[in-house]
Amino acid sequence: MQADFSYGPADAVNDPAGLPLTVSIFADRVHLRDQIAEDAASAGLRIGQTDAVSALLTGYPKALGDLVLLDCPDADGQTLAALSHLDMRVAKSDARLVVSTTLASLDALFGCLAQSNAQILVDPGRGERVIALGSMLTGLPNTRLRDLAEEDRLTLMRLTEQVGQIAERLDRFDQRGLSATGGAFRFESPNKDYKGAKDQSSDLVRSQKPPLPEPRLVRQIISQRRLRGEFFAVDLFADPAWDMLLDLTAARVEHVRVSVSSLCIAAAVPPTTALRWINQMVESGLFDRVEDDADRRRVFIGLSDSAAYAMAGYFAALENKRAAA
Repeated sequence: MQADFSYGPADAVNDPAGLPLTVSIFADRVHLRDQIAEDAASAGLRIGQTDAVSALLTGYPKALGDLVLLDCPDADGQTLAALSHLDMRVAKSDARLVVSTTLASLDALFGCLAQSNAQILVDPGRGERVIALGSMLTGLPNTRLRDLAEEDRLTLMRLTEQVGQIAERLDRFDQRGLSATGGAFRFESPNKDYKGAKDQSSDLVRSQKPPLPEPRLVRQIISQRRLRGEFFAVDLFADPAWDMLLDLTAARVEHVRVSVSSLCIAAAVPPTTALRWINQMVESGLFDRVEDDADRRRVFIGLSDSAAYAMAGYFAALENKRAAA
């Protein structure tokens, strides 16, 4: 897919001094490095270091730049060590990190990215990489692309999903690529339909805490939700936040730990989309990252206490309405 940007000098993304922001690219596949560099340059970024992933552990460290794009399809020991080192370096700077990987390597890789607030892509196409680049630019400090307000995060995620679906279709049906008038960097007005748990913690935690429902009931609800996909298009009912809340509710009662990759599957959306929701739910205080005591590099996802109380309250209210009917 050939990206068809039409950015001129006036559209370059600059730092406060007026210089183009720099991107570093690490990928073992040479053709992929070249492709990412082409798209980044078209977006008005200056290309800095481009090298294999192993370069992060060898030689004298070079400046990372403002954005770091890394392709990591295989999570062997050396690669994970390089990734942990990069995660720490990015966290100590104002840089932003985008890492692409495979579903098989997701759990190991996710555990290495605990500090940098990296965006993770799973088996992305070219269009999805471009969208991630635009998303990261909105979070860079002191640039012309300003940070989004807290209440606009959900809108960006929903818009990214929509544009990602368009890019996927373009990858499949239109070899000419994204156009400058309908490309990845178009943003729309936000919806005000979501508030995170951090803003409503007093509402989530009740003085009387009902018990969580039987996991059999929750699994039955999940099964019924999946049944719809046999008769209608699956994406018609996509609701990853609720699907993950249901899955983690059942897992909490069953005392089962849920890996990141398993939760992505439970979300019933593409893994990259699920990861965006997981990060949002963690930031909102609904999900907790739980380290594996036996392997600190491995991370599980669980319901926060406030989310568990809210789910218990929801099912209790549901049962009360059923009994009153």
